[in-house]
Amino acid sequence: MAMKKVLSIVAASAMAASVLAGCAAAPAAAPAAAPAAEEAKEEVAEAAEEAADEVAEAANGDLAGKKVGVCIYQFSDNFMTLFRNELESYLVAQGFDPANITIVDGKNDQGEQTNQIQNFITEGVDVLIINPVNSSSAATITDLVHDAGIPLVYINREPDAQEEARWADNNWDVTYVGCDARQSGTMQGEIIADLGLDAIDFNGNGKIDYIMIEGDPENIDAAYRTEYSVKALEDAGFEVNCLDDQVGMWQQEQGQSLVANSLAQYGNDVEVVFCNNDAMALGALQAIQAAGRVVGEDIYLVGVDALTEALEDVIAGTMTGTVFNDHISQSHSAADAAINYITGAGNEHYIGCDYVKATKDNAEDILASLQ
Repeated sequence: MAMKKVLSIVAASAMAASVLAGCAAAPAAAPAAAPAAEEAKEEVAEAAEEAADEVAEAANGDLAGKKVGVCIYQFSDNFMTLFRNELESYLVAQGFDPANITIVDGKNDQGEQTNQIQNFITEGVDVLIINPVNSSSAATITDLVHDAGIPLVYINREPDAQEEARWADNNWDVTYVGCDARQSGTMQGEIIADLGLDAIDFNGNGKIDYIMIEGDPENIDAAYRTEYSVKALEDAGFEVNCLDDQVGMWQQEQGQSLVANSLAQYGNDVEVVFCNNDAMALGALQAIQAAGRVVGEDIYLVGVDALTEALEDVIAGTMTGTVFNDHISQSHSAADAAINYITGAGNEHYIGCDYVKATKDNAEDILASLQ
């Protein structure tokens, strides 16, 4: 079976399971609420097994000797830890020798990561999968890797539109696999908007007063989640008021410190806390509780990623909601794209996946699907 057809099967199977966000050609609206957890898990397991068999067959079992280099921007990132572990497991399941899969930690240092990429080029890897430290460095990275004749799969941190257009214009073996962060920001805003102004406007000024905790400003995901979460509220007809906007660099400790400072400064005027990821939201929750505030009673809190701890908080009511960033579908699609390049089947230059809203209505199902 042609590899492009295999990717289509993977995408269609993932879309069929409404707990797990499916891969598609472009971002789309969030799927409906998840079915029963056990049924969803069985569907996903069957789809994954079938897809794995098809990919292995298409590769003619000739992957064991192929070398894969994987660059992760920072191992300590919660989401990327889930992603890289699933990526490695899936690559092995497709027939790669574990000894030929090398995953390195960029330590959030673009210079360090660039050296790692150059080392992979010197070693003669067959494909590179890169989660860039700085998305703005994508053009330089692409030139390095393309000039070495190595196909490249970007993950998680999307290069800009101009860079992606360059791949298409030159018909290079370069693609991006990931979700559109605008969708995740929009879903955060919608989770809050769905509560209604009467439930949110604790201080009675007719506005939604919020603080924003952003991720790395070098990452386009942070910019989009910040912009589109607020835009969703405005599009829903709400008047908004930003009390504070700080950069937490995706870190839980910084999220806790920044939110503690904001709550000390603005007190009960803070009605909503937006965090660009769950790690910072978990830190924000610590600060909220330390300040004697209660999520769902006098303040609301949303994150992104649907980490296990965050989902447990959503279920308990100590977090208003999060957005499921599906590391399973994304990592599998990245591996399949790498296999496509190795086997000569090729890829589209953009392979997108959908986010899913995670609220108290479906958090248990999403959590069960990840266990």
